[in-house]
Order: sequence, then C-alpha cells, then structure tokens
Amino acid sequence: MKYIYIINGRADKSLQYQEFYDQLKEIPHLHLVYTTLGEGDATRYVRLYCDLHPEEEVCFVACGGNGIINGVASGLVGYGQAAGQCGNKTMAILYFAGSTEDIIINFPGRNFRSIKDMLDGTVTPTDIIQVNDSYCLNVCNIGFNSRVASRANELVAKGKSAHQAYTRGVINAILTSRYNRIKVKVDGERIARGPMVLCTVANGRRVGGEFNCAPNAKVNDGLMDVCYFRAMSLLRLLMLIPHYRSGTHIGSRAGKNKVLYRQAREVVLSSKDLIDIYLDGEQLPGSHFVLKILPGALPLRLPKRV
Repeated sequence: MKYIYIINGRADKSLQYQEFYDQLKEIPHLHLVYTTLGEGDATRYVRLYCDLHPEEEVCFVACGGNGIINGVASGLVGYGQAAGQCGNKTMAILYFAGSTEDIIINFPGRNFRSIKDMLDGTVTPTDIIQVNDSYCLNVCNIGFNSRVASRANELVAKGKSAHQAYTRGVINAILTSRYNRIKVKVDGERIARGPMVLCTVANGRRVGGEFNCAPNAKVNDGLMDVCYFRAMSLLRLLMLIPHYRSGTHIGSRAGKNKVLYRQAREVVLSSKDLIDIYLDGEQLPGSHFVLKILPGALPLRLPKRV
C-alpha cells in the first residue's frame, strides 16, 4: 500500500505542517507528499493519478481542513464512479491544529492527528453528496449560510482563525442576507414558499466549527438532512442563533413554524438569479443545483479507535 499525503500549498498553511513532517520521519512506510498548486488542484491530482495508475493500491491522505478534504474526496469519488469501482483506491484524513473539525466530529473516539493510528485503521464506506458535477462530504450551505461562508473565507485568507472568521461571517450575514428567494424541493416536494433565511443540506452534523446545523445527521445512513429557515424578523433570528449553535433549533420554541427539518435522497435548488452555494466551504456558483446522496460511495480509511 502506498500513501500519498496531499497538503495545502497556500503559504499561510506552511506552519501547520511541522507536526506532520515530524511524524513522517519517525514512521517508515511507502509514501509520497504532494503539495497543491492552487484551487481545485487536489481533485485534479487524485483523478490523474488514478487514471495513470489503475492497478496500484493507494490511500490518498487529505492533510488539513474542509477544503483539502473536499478536494481529495471529490477526486476519488469522481474517479470511482467513472471507472465503475475504486476498490484499490481509498482516502484518509489527517487533521492539523487550526483547521475546522466539522468532518471528523462525525467519527468520535478516533485520533485524526496520528499517522500511526491512520495506518492501523480500517476502511469504512461513507456517504457523500453529489451536487451537479461536484461533491460534498459534510454540509452544503445556501442563502444566509452561503454568505457566512463567503465572508469567513475572506477573513481566513487574511489570517483570521476559522472560529473568528465564521462568527464574524454570521454577523455580516445577519445584516445582508436574511431574505433569499430560492426554491427548495425535497424528494420532489417543495418544502415551503416565500423567502427563506437559509437552507443546509447535510451529510454531517456540524458547520463552521461550532454550529450544529443537522444534529440528527449520520454519514452512513443513505440520507441527507435538510434544515430550512423561513424568513423571519431580526429579533427572531437572533433568538434562534444560539439554538442553531447548540443543535436545539429543531423543535425549539424560537423556531416554531420557522424551522423545517427533513431527510431526503434528492434535493433540488433553483433561483431566477445567479447564486452561490458552498460545499464544505468551497464556492459553487449557479442557478440550478441537483443534490443526490451517494450511499457508501467514499472508501474512507478511519484511524483505529482510541
């Protein structure tokens, strides 16, 4: 088995990798390290490598946060579907301090910071969401949440921590993005009419490092969890945000008649205007999106339990 560690080539990420290189020196195993060249490069690299080495047994290790994880997963799943199978190609995650833990929080009791634990782990088929020709492992954000992600990305690029950036993104979105006219159909049925604040379509439970947007979500149940906020007053929204953070917004008094929660296999989003949705924090512009759950489509190598 060869392990290919894929790390983010952004200059501001370099200090995060010292712990990784220290571990790598101490654990001899067949491996390569690939540093991404820019946006979308992780996906391109994984697909190209799979095309050029179809018989080789490889585990692609995404080193870092949501963006690099999404890039590696998108490359592997896309290749697997095109080839009919990807049984000799798997994926693992190596987390570093400073990255958001939104995805790994779905796998409690495992140490995602240890190369040794990853090498001793086992492969578990994990669901992933297909969004048109792209993929999402954790959460798709639409409307208010999309504006939050956009602002947070801008602040992270300027050196703010993920936690600070997301919190400030929420404040910005409260002022600018509370009324969004986007149609949402869940398994063929329109979920609501009129403007909305936000909609999350989730495979995992948490977004932004602290917001438990889909507390009932499971990454291996073959379903997406859809959380929809109808348009509401600023005061009502401010009352809901603490519940959204803790995961108690479903069934709360503050969310009565305003928060809708469904599970689905297909979700269709459409708008008369060009909008952005965010897939694990990565921007995808458009006006029509079809989201489908792909059960067990991602062969994810999980670290051994600790």
